[in-house]
Amino acid sequence: MGKIVKSGKSFKGCVEYCMLKNKAEVLHAEGVRAEDIRQTIADFNMQRKLNPGLGQAVGHIALNFSPEDAPKLTNERMLTIAQEYLQRMKIGDTQMLIVKHNDTKHPHLHIVYNRVDYAGKTISDSMQRWQNVKISKSLTLKQGLHLSQGKEHVNRQQLKGPDKVKYELFDTIKTVSQKVRSMDELQQQLKKQGIGMQYKYKSGTQEVQGISFTKGQYKFKGSEIDRSLSYGRLSAFISQRVAQEQRPRQSLADQLRERMRENSQQHVSTPGIKGSRPSLLGTLLEESHFGNQPAMDDSQFRRKKKKGRGYSQDHESSMHL
Repeated sequence: MGKIVKSGKSFKGCVEYCMLKNKAEVLHAEGVRAEDIRQTIADFNMQRKLNPGLGQAVGHIALNFSPEDAPKLTNERMLTIAQEYLQRMKIGDTQMLIVKHNDTKHPHLHIVYNRVDYAGKTISDSMQRWQNVKISKSLTLKQGLHLSQGKEHVNRQQLKGPDKVKYELFDTIKTVSQKVRSMDELQQQLKKQGIGMQYKYKSGTQEVQGISFTKGQYKFKGSEIDRSLSYGRLSAFISQRVAQEQRPRQSLADQLRERMRENSQQHVSTPGIKGSRPSLLGTLLEESHFGNQPAMDDSQFRRKKKKGRGYSQDHESSMHL
């Protein structure tokens, strides 16, 4: 999974963090000299002068892999994945440094790039977070790597900044949506926990097209946090849950009456028996926890009725619950 680090101003601080980490390995350098850290920083700063108006020129992305994949992740394979990731993210034609860190149980890379490309143009960072999730998942599946089973399995303690807030929003919204009975109530309950909820309307109408959530300085679309938190899916989930809670449970007697009414309306009968009560009762009993005994066929029922063993009387009385 890629982690987009907020664009920064200082190449010095970012490069030193990446290259001076204990046991750090430079896997790739493009457009910069990586033999000496001072030269690396100087090269990045020289190119940023092509676009002096761009303050946040430092691009920084961390690519994290699962510990389960560590045995099969060679440096060459990790670099290949990183380069395809950058290509799909449309980050190219610029200076770049890819460094591997070995200070955690999970393999990970740090990518430092200049947002001022070779032509002096700015590499956009808009929509990067959404594209990052989509591309990371696609590459994980393509490479046959371990895919985490949902956000519930993410180590929250390792998250910082916007990623930490995003997962906090996910946890809170999921929990609260299990208890409320409407979107308005959801909005009220989230507000008590410091979370804002805003709708996006179709131009000139009251038709809701989307939803977003805010906490502190951060704002995310519902679908950006998780697909299940888009307006359509979230409102449908609440409506369906409320409808299910309101649906009364039918007793066995109610089921019998309902089936008898349906049977009567359809004019269905069983040969040799007036109406279809025995077959109907047998079916319902089989569906309930009382139906443990094998159901009798019609010939067995007629023989028992003729022998006067009381089945018919008991049966008839049981039908009038």
